[in-house]
Amino acid sequence: MKNLRLAALPLLLAAALPFSPARAESDPHAARIARILKTTPLIDGHNDWPEALADKAGDGRWSMDLNRLDPQIYHTDIERLRAGGIGGQFWSVWVSAEKPGLQQVKDTLEQIEFVHSLARRYPGQFRIVSTAAEVRAAHKAGRIASLIGVEGGGQIDGSLAVLRAYRDLGASYLTLTHSKTIEWADSATDDPKHDGLTPFGEAVVRELNRLGMLADLSHVSEATMRDALRASRAPVIFSHSNARALCDTPRNVSDAVLAEVARNGGVVMVNFAAQYVSEARRVWNADRAAEIARNNAPPFGGLHVGDPEAAKRALAAWEKAHPEPVTTIGQVADHVEHIARVAGVDHVGIGSDFDGVGALPQGLGGVDRYPALLAELMRRGWSDGDIAKLAGGNVLRVMAAAEKVATELKGEPEGNGPEGNGTAEGMDRGRK
Repeated sequence: MKNLRLAALPLLLAAALPFSPARAESDPHAARIARILKTTPLIDGHNDWPEALADKAGDGRWSMDLNRLDPQIYHTDIERLRAGGIGGQFWSVWVSAEKPGLQQVKDTLEQIEFVHSLARRYPGQFRIVSTAAEVRAAHKAGRIASLIGVEGGGQIDGSLAVLRAYRDLGASYLTLTHSKTIEWADSATDDPKHDGLTPFGEAVVRELNRLGMLADLSHVSEATMRDALRASRAPVIFSHSNARALCDTPRNVSDAVLAEVARNGGVVMVNFAAQYVSEARRVWNADRAAEIARNNAPPFGGLHVGDPEAAKRALAAWEKAHPEPVTTIGQVADHVEHIARVAGVDHVGIGSDFDGVGALPQGLGGVDRYPALLAELMRRGWSDGDIAKLAGGNVLRVMAAAEKVATELKGEPEGNGPEGNGTAEGMDRGRK
């Protein structure tokens, strides 16, 4: 299959088609997929390639050849993006919430600049966009529409002015938190402090509406989800989250919130990370982490504390006795179908989390594999129209709706508040 994809690549680029019908001989669904993706761009809500390159290649990322990278190291490169039929990509610009606020801002700006550099270095491949119309125009021109998502509210350092600056640089969404609770919003994977959003957090959502940016609720606590859904006049997104009914992690979305997303008009974009797809994998991960701590938890805990080699041997023995559960494309499709069933087919999309996670489902190991998921859904009876909604139609509708709200709010004052001066410190003054 790899040789077939590479052989088809010149034809693909010459025709500026997102997905090559050259696979039709090996995949009976390929012609349908190619037809759908010719008119509707396949849009992924979340890919961490910029951060992965920063982490693994450092300064070399600014000049290295990004056409073909080692698939054992990266989930993404240009050739595989083309082979997978991607038409639009929200590139995540993520910075660790452990860093000081000003450092987060600096690093975010550097990540945004890297995304812009992709389009400068490869103008025949990428085009920076920030509106639904621009996505469609880039797709029609045979370019990968490249959008920017800021993955963590801490990256605005408690300032609406910083948020506005990100928008001016092309950012299309803000994820309200990452893995840590911040000064104005609770995370799904940290202790809550605010029971959702603070007044400044609500102001952030309103300012996102005014700017035409999307509020991304992946990573936030359920209380934060509900507060944001109440505060937002525009549809929201979950850029990379799944159905909690199928995998019971707070990173996923409960059926009750899925119903609220439907009323809001938003979209939940399904994540490929194995620990958010498979309940068995989630439990295995937790058990493995407990086993690691049981064997070696310095400075005082663990059966083999002070003897890391013995701890490694003990972990290897545990892993042999407890094999890693297999996660499948079918399980990802189960999440797609559950969200479509509970919220409606108009409210589900794709948000892979490629290059931001370790374990992936078998057969979904990189950006060339989106057609495998679409083919699985076709085997389950999905129509061309519903596949088009999932692939990109739904998120384009959400973007257009957010732009309409921003137009309606045009002329309203910037969201600084009478006393807050646009900062968390000002707006949340006096809160404990």
